[in-house]
Amino acid sequence: MVQFYRCGAIVAVFASTGQMDLCTGWLILSLVVGYVIWFKSITRSLSGPRVWPVLGSLPGLIQNANRMHDWISDNLRTCGGTYQTCISPIPFLARKQGLVTVTCDPKNLEHILKAKFDNYPKGPTWQAVFHDLLGEGIFNSDGDTWLFQRKTAALEFTTRTLRQAMARWVSRAIKLRFCPILKTAELEGKPVDLQDLLLRLTFDNICGLAFGKDPQTLSPGLPENSFATAFDRATEATLQRFILPETIWKLKKWLRLGMEVELSQSLSHVDKYLTAVINTRKLELLNKVDGETPHDDLLSRFMKKKESYSDTFLQHVALNFILAGLLAETRGTDIGKWLEDPLVFEEVDQLTYLKAALSETLRLICLGKDLAYLQMKSIAAAVLLRHRLTVVVNHRVEQKMSLTLFMKYGLMVDLHPRDLSPIVAKIGHIGITRDEEYVNCE
Repeated sequence: MVQFYRCGAIVAVFASTGQMDLCTGWLILSLVVGYVIWFKSITRSLSGPRVWPVLGSLPGLIQNANRMHDWISDNLRTCGGTYQTCISPIPFLARKQGLVTVTCDPKNLEHILKAKFDNYPKGPTWQAVFHDLLGEGIFNSDGDTWLFQRKTAALEFTTRTLRQAMARWVSRAIKLRFCPILKTAELEGKPVDLQDLLLRLTFDNICGLAFGKDPQTLSPGLPENSFATAFDRATEATLQRFILPETIWKLKKWLRLGMEVELSQSLSHVDKYLTAVINTRKLELLNKVDGETPHDDLLSRFMKKKESYSDTFLQHVALNFILAGLLAETRGTDIGKWLEDPLVFEEVDQLTYLKAALSETLRLICLGKDLAYLQMKSIAAAVLLRHRLTVVVNHRVEQKMSLTLFMKYGLMVDLHPRDLSPIVAKIGHIGITRDEEYVNCE
């Protein structure tokens, strides 16, 4: 009898276990079917790269990590200029931070970045990625914080003194560094990396404008500059965070893995450099002597305001503008005068066709674009008046993975002398013809 009850209990246990397994199986099956239905509904309207269950478009993104710009461009061409994809196809998470819209349509860009800018804040995902590098600077802030910096910067960018300061930095760098380096390369018959020279020139100018300190990266011998190198590596490492979901890169940061280690080291170096600059500037402003030429860089302008800013805030202001930088007189027929000094900004303003060519290449709608145009036209004019450029045979031109678009292997060019005599003669002939026409009219 006892044995019978024991057998019955065992059978009851097995029956109960079987029911639980069956319920669990039905639950799992229901979840899978529910997820498949949800996945199909959310991906029905998506275009672009293939979206996988759970993994989303991350497999394609990781597979093309070394050619992300080309991969995205291919997707845009296939989809007619705009597509939407999903990097986290997980319920309750997809619509929060998983859906990504990619566009290169000029009308869409104008709508997002200009016409309806307030409708498209950067948001927590973007800010988390850039916070370690840019903090709450103008390129990583929303709302009142962004508005305050935007108004302050806009006021400073429109002042005549800032324009004059930019003119001094650019003209000095072109005349004393850039042109001599190009001339030496031409005479020696050696190719130069034009991209490297332009990056060094721009970096020196924007550092001088941002916090009044010239890192002198564009100097004979092209020396390495630890601050420039650290800033460049920090921007590259920051870009890698876009490839992975926020939880993954934050875990890598906590465990100190991969590019997060390099980002941390680079940011530490940048912090030390800017801390020294800020402390030095504070002492200079505190001990300012009457009659001494005042500092006209952006950092000094912020420090002179009534508001009291923390050193961290001032650092982020400087770094944001460095990243941004990485955004009626005649000379007659005397060629010597054309080449003696760089064109002044008043002359550069008249180069309307050059501006049109630059505008076709760069769609500049950001703050300070007028100063950016002046710098680009000044440099382009200095090169084109003196040299003809040809790309070195078999040089590979590929895009580099970075926040700003660089060429992976630089731009190696050969320099050839430019003969201005025919151009100057033509200008002189036009001038004489016009004078004769004027006399005839008299």
